[in-house]
Amino acid sequence: MNTGQKGELMKATAKIIMAVAAGLLFTAYAQAAQDIPFSGFLGNPAVYEQLQPGPKGGAKLRWVKQGVDAGKYKRFMVDSAVFFLAENADYKGIDPQEMKELCDLFNKEIAAAFQGKHEIVSQPGPDVARLCIAVTNIRPSRPGLSAVTTIVPVGLGVSLLKKGATGGWSGSGETCVEVMVLDSATNEILILAVDQRRAEFEDRFTRWGSAGDAFKFWSARMAEFIDNMKKKDK
Repeated sequence: MNTGQKGELMKATAKIIMAVAAGLLFTAYAQAAQDIPFSGFLGNPAVYEQLQPGPKGGAKLRWVKQGVDAGKYKRFMVDSAVFFLAENADYKGIDPQEMKELCDLFNKEIAAAFQGKHEIVSQPGPDVARLCIAVTNIRPSRPGLSAVTTIVPVGLGVSLLKKGATGGWSGSGETCVEVMVLDSATNEILILAVDQRRAEFEDRFTRWGSAGDAFKFWSARMAEFIDNMKKKDK
């Protein structure tokens, strides 16, 4: 085989590898996207198609602007969260007091996670990033059903105590989050992320238990993500 033939073979092999990698990436995206219903908060379907599977232990799907200088941002504006109920949720009504409680709970968890690490401000600036957050696919937990399906005679209905194929509990709540991080001065999009959190056993005995657990989980994850991004830029 001459040099020219070797070069052509290498090019063909590279194309095959790239095609396989692209196929695997698309499959991973499709699988994650199938599990998480998108709300439209981040934009039109084309925006969501840019999301890629996140790292192990991180958001299920994310997009990070190439070359973004995360270390530039020392302070953060945090918009009040927007809430979306699941289309097929059994309970969809939220009275004003419940909505306020959810917003207050989310704000409390964000403030706690950022305390001592990242300053939260109310005005834009060149070193300020803006976090826009939507809590989506909210499925209010159903304590009645949860209690019935977990108290059963020995040897009967044992499978009801275990997580299903999707990782959710029978009758339990599950919520998702969609996050957009912007440069507060230019409104340039820096980061997009989508994640999902399912209620565990101890969260099923209050209607909004899964949401409260998710707020704490995602608030801590956001603070950790910011820390990791800044470390990479050092």
